[in-house]
Amino acid sequence: MAHEDDAQQAVPNTPGTRTDGDGVTRRRPLRERHVEETVEVAVPVRTAYNQWTQFKTFPRFSTVVHGVEQIRSTVTTWTIGYGPLRHRFAVEIVEQDPDAYMAWRALEQNPSHQGEVEFRPTESGGTAITVRMLLEPQGAARILTSSSRAVRLTARLVHGELMNFKQFIEGLGQEGGAWRGTIRNGRVQHDHPEPPRSRVAQWPVG
Repeated sequence: MAHEDDAQQAVPNTPGTRTDGDGVTRRRPLRERHVEETVEVAVPVRTAYNQWTQFKTFPRFSTVVHGVEQIRSTVTTWTIGYGPLRHRFAVEIVEQDPDAYMAWRALEQNPSHQGEVEFRPTESGGTAITVRMLLEPQGAARILTSSSRAVRLTARLVHGELMNFKQFIEGLGQEGGAWRGTIRNGRVQHDHPEPPRSRVAQWPVG
């Protein structure tokens, strides 16, 4: 968790940051949050994480997610709702560490939210999955979100979705796919970045 002296390092509307020994800036967990729910699943961390990255499979177990579209590597569009009601919004992955952590933010203004999910190994060989969310609505919606009832309803929904994921991945026993990339500040990190292009024309020879 973040310490008090990290307050000056916090990035607005995103989880706080930390700089590791390798000089790479990474996120800290959300210091302020409305919701935090944890569930333990009986599969290894790698399996749980790999399946979680398969966003398009969420409608197969979720009671509220009706569709997910991949826009680009770090942006997806989600359609959620109850009954005939539907809400469509884009989400950007701002931080991602394989087998450990993922942070996102909604690319909308009203309402808006950000969240994160952590994956930790358990002594039994399973995985503890923790989801934290910070709701940041604008205008009149802010009043509703600030109420304890709205927070309890959101927490109940997140817990229910985690339990659905638990049943889904334990039923599969293994992941149905994986995306093993790393993301920093909304950008995919490449193991072997392309060398800078020379401004001098390179003419073919031979």
